[in-house]
Amino acid sequence: MTYDRLVCANCAAPVNEGRCPVCRASRERLQQQAGGIFAQLNPTMLVALMIILIAVGMMLHQAA
Repeated sequence: MTYDRLVCANCAAPVNEGRCPVCRASRERLQQQAGGIFAQLNPTMLVALMIILIAVGMMLHQAA
């Protein structure tokens, strides 16, 4: 879930604005949860990684 649509129960403002300490803490927590290993990669890098993995898999299959 993204925090751009969440409303803070403390101040009734959107969480992404970070008006109160509760909003800011929730925003930080959600941003940390969203930052996985593939979150930093753009779609082009993901496609290139997938092509490399397929090529390596095909080479291993032919070698066996």
